[in-house]
Amino acid sequence: MLTLTQTAAEAVKEIVARVPLAEDGGVRIRDTGGSGGFELSVAPDPGPHDTVVIESGARVFLDETAAVALEDRVLDAELSDDGAVRFALGTQG
Repeated sequence: MLTLTQTAAEAVKEIVARVPLAEDGGVRIRDTGGSGGFELSVAPDPGPHDTVVIESGARVFLDETAAVALEDRVLDAELSDDGAVRFALGTQG
Protein backbone atom coordinates (compact mmCIF):
# COMPACT_ATOMS: atom_id res chain seq x y z
CA MET A 1 0.00 0.00 0.00
CA LEU A 2 1.14 3.56 -0.64
CA THR A 3 2.98 5.11 2.29
CA LEU A 4 3.69 8.77 3.06
CA THR A 5 6.80 10.43 4.39
CA GLN A 6 6.32 12.74 7.36
CA THR A 7 6.82 15.72 5.03
CA ALA A 8 4.14 14.43 2.65
CA ALA A 9 1.72 13.87 5.54
CA GLU A 10 2.25 17.44 6.74
CA ALA A 11 1.79 18.78 3.20
CA VAL A 12 -1.46 16.85 2.73
CA LYS A 13 -2.85 18.16 6.03
CA GLU A 14 -1.82 21.73 5.15
CA ILE A 15 -3.41 21.57 1.68
CA VAL A 16 -6.67 20.10 2.97
CA ALA A 17 -6.87 22.72 5.75
CA ARG A 18 -6.81 25.49 3.10
CA VAL A 19 -10.01 24.25 1.44
CA PRO A 20 -13.32 25.28 3.03
CA LEU A 21 -15.69 22.40 3.82
CA ALA A 22 -12.92 19.81 3.40
CA GLU A 23 -11.32 20.01 6.84
CA ASP A 24 -12.01 16.31 7.45
CA GLY A 25 -11.25 15.33 3.86
CA GLY A 26 -8.07 14.38 2.14
CA VAL A 27 -6.07 14.48 -1.06
CA ARG A 28 -7.49 12.22 -3.77
CA ILE A 29 -5.13 10.65 -6.29
CA ARG A 30 -6.65 9.55 -9.56
CA ASP A 31 -4.85 7.64 -12.29
CA THR A 32 -5.42 9.56 -15.53
CA GLY A 33 -4.24 6.61 -17.61
CA GLY A 34 -1.52 6.38 -20.18
CA SER A 35 1.40 8.77 -19.91
CA GLY A 36 -0.75 11.44 -18.24
CA GLY A 37 0.24 10.25 -14.78
CA PHE A 38 -1.84 11.09 -11.74
CA GLU A 39 -4.20 13.89 -10.82
CA LEU A 40 -4.32 15.20 -7.26
CA SER A 41 -7.28 17.08 -5.84
CA VAL A 42 -8.75 17.86 -2.44
CA ALA A 43 -11.89 15.86 -1.67
CA PRO A 44 -14.20 16.10 1.34
CA ASP A 45 -14.70 12.30 1.31
CA PRO A 46 -13.28 9.27 -0.48
CA GLY A 47 -15.05 7.92 -3.55
CA PRO A 48 -17.13 4.75 -3.13
CA HIS A 49 -14.32 2.47 -4.36
CA ASP A 50 -11.33 4.47 -3.11
CA THR A 51 -8.62 3.01 -0.91
CA VAL A 52 -8.03 5.26 2.10
CA VAL A 53 -4.47 5.71 3.38
CA ILE A 54 -4.16 7.42 6.77
CA GLU A 55 -0.73 8.34 8.03
CA SER A 56 0.14 10.83 10.79
CA GLY A 57 -3.38 12.27 10.56
CA ALA A 58 -3.19 12.85 6.79
CA ARG A 59 -5.79 11.17 4.59
CA VAL A 60 -5.11 10.16 1.00
CA PHE A 61 -7.81 8.64 -1.20
CA LEU A 62 -6.68 6.44 -4.10
CA ASP A 63 -8.99 5.51 -6.95
CA GLU A 64 -8.95 1.80 -7.85
CA THR A 65 -6.35 2.11 -10.61
CA ALA A 66 -4.07 4.39 -8.59
CA ALA A 67 -4.21 2.02 -5.61
CA VAL A 68 -2.82 -0.79 -7.77
CA ALA A 69 -0.25 1.41 -9.55
CA LEU A 70 1.03 2.91 -6.29
CA GLU A 71 1.03 -0.30 -4.24
CA ASP A 72 4.80 -0.28 -3.64
CA ARG A 73 5.38 3.48 -3.68
CA VAL A 74 6.07 6.19 -1.12
CA LEU A 75 4.71 9.71 -1.50
CA ASP A 76 7.14 12.47 -0.55
CA ALA A 77 6.76 16.25 -0.68
CA GLU A 78 8.90 19.33 -0.88
CA LEU A 79 7.59 22.50 0.73
CA SER A 80 8.78 25.88 -0.44
CA ASP A 81 8.87 29.07 1.61
CA ASP A 82 5.99 30.54 -0.39
CA GLY A 83 3.66 27.65 0.54
CA ALA A 84 3.94 25.75 -2.74
CA VAL A 85 4.10 21.96 -2.53
CA ARG A 86 5.74 19.57 -4.94
CA PHE A 87 4.96 15.88 -4.59
CA ALA A 88 7.17 13.04 -5.77
CA LEU A 89 6.83 9.26 -5.81
CA GLY A 90 9.60 6.90 -4.81
CA THR A 91 9.93 3.16 -4.38
CA GLN A 92 9.39 1.69 -0.90
CA GLY A 93 12.28 0.01 0.83
